[in-house]
Formats: sequence, C-alpha cells, structure tokens
Amino acid sequence: MIPVILSGGSGTRLWPLSRGIYPKQFLPLVSDKTMVQETVLRLDGVEHLQAPIAICNEDHRFMMAEQLREINVQPEAIILEPVGKNTAPAVALAALAAKNPDDILLVLPADHVIDDVPAFQESVVQAGQLAEQGYLVTFGIVPTAAETGYGYIKRSVEKIADAFRVAEFVEKPDAEIAERYVASGEYYWNSGMFAFKAGRYLEELEKYAPEMLTACRLSFTDAQTDVDFVRLDKDIFSQCPADSIDYAVMEKTDKAVVIPLDADWSDVGSWSALWEVKEKDSFGNALTGDVVALDTKNSFIHSENKLVTAIGVQDMIIIETDDAVMIAPKNRVQDVKKIVAVLKDEQRAEADLHRKVYRPWGHYDSVDNGERHKTKRIVVKPGAKLSVQKHHHRAEHWVIVKGTALVSKGDETMLLSENESTYIPIGVIHSLENPGVIPLEMVEVQSGSYLGEDDIIRFEDKYGRT
Repeated sequence: MIPVILSGGSGTRLWPLSRGIYPKQFLPLVSDKTMVQETVLRLDGVEHLQAPIAICNEDHRFMMAEQLREINVQPEAIILEPVGKNTAPAVALAALAAKNPDDILLVLPADHVIDDVPAFQESVVQAGQLAEQGYLVTFGIVPTAAETGYGYIKRSVEKIADAFRVAEFVEKPDAEIAERYVASGEYYWNSGMFAFKAGRYLEELEKYAPEMLTACRLSFTDAQTDVDFVRLDKDIFSQCPADSIDYAVMEKTDKAVVIPLDADWSDVGSWSALWEVKEKDSFGNALTGDVVALDTKNSFIHSENKLVTAIGVQDMIIIETDDAVMIAPKNRVQDVKKIVAVLKDEQRAEADLHRKVYRPWGHYDSVDNGERHKTKRIVVKPGAKLSVQKHHHRAEHWVIVKGTALVSKGDETMLLSENESTYIPIGVIHSLENPGVIPLEMVEVQSGSYLGEDDIIRFEDKYGRT
C-alpha cells in the first residue's frame, strides 16, 4: 500500500493563518506537528506500507520535502503539478508513478484531522482487503450533524464485507435535505479519501476519462526529475481536463464501495470547524498565544505576536498574526474567503504571503518597509546557500548577528562572523552561504528605487530555481 498525500489546497477560509504560499496543510493547527506530518504519522503501525507519494504545486515543494524530512520520511516521489487540475489527474499521476499496477494507493488529503487513529487504521486495513479484490473504496464519514458544507455518499443495501456498494454521490445539500440524509442513516459525509489498486484506477480512468489519462501519461513521460521532485511538462499538463475522482470515476464505476468511518474526523475547512476540534476552557473558548479573555464564551482567539484581550464577546473568531487581524462571528466564517478575494483584487500581498517567508535555504521576515528601504531578518540553515544573483534596482547592507557567513561579491570572497558587516552595491553579482553547523542569522537593509522580490537575476541555484 502506497500513501498518496494530496496537498493542492490553498485553505483560504483559514486566512490569515493559512495563505496561498503557506496554506493550512503546512501549519501546526491542532498539535505541534503540521497537518501534512499528522497525515503521514497516523499511518504508523499499518503493515506493508511503502514510502509515500506526495503531490503538491511548485510553490510548496520545499515545504513538503522539509516537513517530511523532519519526521524522517523519505518519499517515493514528490510530484509537482504546474497547474491545479483537481484530484482525478493528481491521483492518476500517483498511479503512473507506482512501480507495480497491483500496488494499492491510499489517497489521503493532507489537511484532515482524525482523532481516533486506531479506528482509522482498522478502516485502512479493511479498505486494503477490498482493494485487493478489485474494488474502488471510498471512506464515508458517519455524520454527527446535518452539515451543509460537505458532499454526501448514499450507500446501497448490498453489503460487501465491512463496506456497502455506493448508490450515489450527492452535492452539498441545503439544511432541510441534510437533516433527511442524516435521519435516514443511509448517507455518509464524503471524506475525499480512497483506496484502490493503481492499475484498476487507470483502467477505470481509461474507460470514463480517456483524454485525462492520455494527458497525464504524456506529461508524466516527459517529466523531469530534479533533486526530490518530479516536474511535469506544463504545456502538456495544462491540456488535461480538470475533474474530481468522484465525477471522473467513482460516480460511473460499478466497483465503488464505501466503508463507514467513525473516527472523530474533520476537514478543518473553517475557523468554526477548527474551534470544534481544539481543546477548550470551561467557558468553551479555544485560546492560543498571549490572550486574556474576560466574560467571553464559545470563542476562538489566536495570538501570534501581541497581547490580545477580549471582554464580553461570545461566539467570535479573533485571529492575530504579524501583519493582519481577522475578526468574525462564528456563523460568518464561511465568508472569510470573500476577504481573501478582495485582497487579491486589490493585489495585496497579504492574500498569499505571510510577513515571514520560507525558502529552501531558510526564511526571512520583513520587519520594516518604506518607499526606498526594506529591513529583513534572515535565517540561513547550516550548509545552505542562497542563489548566485544580482539586483538592478537595490543595494544591500548585511550585518551578521549570529553564526558565520561565507560571502561572495564580484571577485571578492570573505568569511564574516558576528557583529561584522558588508555592503552589496547595485548590479554586483553576489552570494551568501552558511558554512557552519548552527543557523546563520543576519539583518539585511535594502535601499533603492524598487524593492520587489522579482528584482533578482539568478546565475546559479542549488535548488533548481530559475
């Protein structure tokens, strides 16, 4: 069995914590591990697991590789989608990457919470047994409420081992219909998790979506392997039809079965859903960070940097980050994505970027911005190196705060230690490397007529960036 980790979501409904360049699956929302890491770790103890295949986009590739490395997991492949095409093509790529068509793919979105891990693992074993027999298995969550935010799966009366044949997949219902679904006992929430043989999935895709399979095959055949990553041909993959597994295969095949899963599952699709799974105080408040709440009930208050205080509020979401504050009643959290849409329309960087930006070599934090100056705190991991580069519009002043820096500028190479500094004039080719065994920390002050991140010409980069 090969875990297939789908990590294509942007998590806009959890803004401002989750953003386009750093979405919720890479955040530690419910424990000290990120959601990607939790997805992989909850499989510990399941027998006969192979190395996972992860699928994500170009912007998230280094975060995926780093977070798997942190939990000592070496993936079979990290496949990079040049454009998002929904889940059916993504899983087709994983099936093509599998070495054996009889390998079972266990398809798992990277952003779910499952508290009852033993129950989940038991269902995984059951799904594997059914997949061995040629069935295409989906996991149906036993509903705990008449949710209108999920699609539903209706089971038939025909039972196969611990599963039921799928009668139909249905779209997100209104409240009245959802109540009927839950009362009938015949419907489950659609979890988006699946298990089937790689070859069987490709056979069904060939039958029901041949154009999609052709595009996936061509783009995978022409893919380039770069360090940890499989890079698809963008021109070919862009021609691939976009569709979900449900629409492309599961609704059409006569081999679809659903395993009921009752394991305290949540897709954490909103702030209210995250509040549900978080530990709460005696007043029903989920409080994170430096928070003081008086006469406050059933609220989610999260502070990353500042003291946040609340008096006399109820059923509220209050989220503070280093560059944004979001406040909303719990019954309006589905509208957070509208805020993100407004920010995108206004071309605000906060829609996609945090103030702290992660790179394969480490991270930087933009602590001050002016019309002609910018100040960053930069941390470079041991052994890491920024690209050899130059800038047309800005000069840079570097002050080493901690560690050692190997600096090249023009024909000059120097080793700088704490409290030493250097100046990089406009147009000079330069590079920065951490040759030490501890993180390199420095302050960079940029000055010039244009300070955008796109003012960079790379001549050499160990991470394959252009």
